[in-house]
Amino acid sequence: MRTIDHWLTSPWRRSAVAALAGALPILTFPAPSLWWFAYVALVPWILLARSAPTGRRAAYDGWSGGFGFLVAVHHWLLPSLHVFIFLIAVLLGALWAPWGWLVHRFLGGRPTPGRGAAALLVLPSAWLVVELARSWQGLGGPWGMLGASQWQVSPALRLASVGGVWLLSFLIVAVNVAASVLISVRESRMPAVASLVATAAATSAAWAWAPRPAVDGRVRIAVVQPGIVDGKASAEKRFDREEQLTRQLAGQRVDLVVWGESSVGFDLGDRADLTLRIAALSRTVGADVLVNVDARRSDRPGIYKSSVLVGPDGLTGDRYDKMRLVPFGEYIPVRSLLGWATSVGKAAGEDRSRGTEQVVMNVGHGLRIGPLICFETAFPDMSRHLAQDGADVLLGQSSTSTFQGSWAPEQHASLGALRAAETGRPMVHATLTGVSAVYGPDGQRLGPWLGTDASAARVYDVPLAHGITPYVRYGDWPVHGALLVLAMLCAAEGAKALRLRRSGPVPLAPPARTVHESPARPGR
Repeated sequence: MRTIDHWLTSPWRRSAVAALAGALPILTFPAPSLWWFAYVALVPWILLARSAPTGRRAAYDGWSGGFGFLVAVHHWLLPSLHVFIFLIAVLLGALWAPWGWLVHRFLGGRPTPGRGAAALLVLPSAWLVVELARSWQGLGGPWGMLGASQWQVSPALRLASVGGVWLLSFLIVAVNVAASVLISVRESRMPAVASLVATAAATSAAWAWAPRPAVDGRVRIAVVQPGIVDGKASAEKRFDREEQLTRQLAGQRVDLVVWGESSVGFDLGDRADLTLRIAALSRTVGADVLVNVDARRSDRPGIYKSSVLVGPDGLTGDRYDKMRLVPFGEYIPVRSLLGWATSVGKAAGEDRSRGTEQVVMNVGHGLRIGPLICFETAFPDMSRHLAQDGADVLLGQSSTSTFQGSWAPEQHASLGALRAAETGRPMVHATLTGVSAVYGPDGQRLGPWLGTDASAARVYDVPLAHGITPYVRYGDWPVHGALLVLAMLCAAEGAKALRLRRSGPVPLAPPARTVHESPARPGR
């Protein structure tokens, strides 16, 4: 142990170890069978920050760990952003610096049982605030939240209906903190065990209390995934392939057909011929077709990504313009300063335009759908608002064509399970090149995924449910609770500092100084 401590006295070595420790949680995302690892993945990072010689060094450990976490979570962006991804990680990694300081503040040295118990509440709250800050779309959105690693765990999905992915993240960090205390602080082991038991009991009670979505109907929704289309005129070739696949759905009693993001590369206002072809498909299949247009609009300036509903008679008038754009991929923040990113990666040459409001569309047979585009499926609030507005089915239209061969398509598809569980609404995730997936109102996967090498049209029998989950009703209450905990901590620390200042010893008056005149010199 002394050898390790001596080796970690080098700031650069310590920062490197912290970055590696921060990257460990990434293992829970690409390998769903390792979901359990999330509950111990933060332990090395916590132990490192706890052992820091000073609070300032612990803050650097938090910053370095945040850098490693972000690089690991977004490593699939390297081909697009190149070195820019490291700059982003350095800037956003600073969000974890206060968290590292708090780890040292509550667990450093020989913490009392009271400090150890407080850490089980404060540290998860601080982590949640970090996730809240980086969930702002201008900072990349809520991609890679710890709670998202539990998308295949049925009890976790049930808890997501109570407090969303936020509650899952809070519980994961709390368990990691308790495990760290059990390992390193002998005096606080009993409170740590008691806290784990209390957490398990509260979690079990919430799981048992959470209302189950009651299935009250079914619809048949078809997902059309054209697969990879290369070469010149790829937009035309993709449309032809989607048209061919959609025709295969004739006679299958489909209620809705969904194409992926950027499935139509032309404004349908300018291309009446394409609108007529989609309308003909709608008549052939007997269902409306939800396409996604990525083109410069003819009725207003700018390039938009839009979900557009086409029926047997043509455009229905239902349209949703994407509101939350991907930084650098669809727009460059502060382009006047960061426009140089286009020269080092595949950043957007021109900013996409944004929509102004979410839309719930009416499809035949009384079905109401709520479209989301691309990484909007990562934002819990957007799907919750659609459920509040009466959507029966959530629809995510995505592409991820640029990131084939990475774990990004699988992770993106997995987010649909959380959105479904949170809202009690089924979620359809349709992509151009995979992975496409469908989830029931309880977050359980329906049927097989369409993988990245698939080019197919598949019909899913989707159950409907219309109950209101606690998360839809009460919103992001775990975040509000975390903010309250940190506000109370700040108030307590401020009161403590003020009390110490007032009760400090009265400073002594400086001693009087006597000025002695030098004796007169002889002869004067």
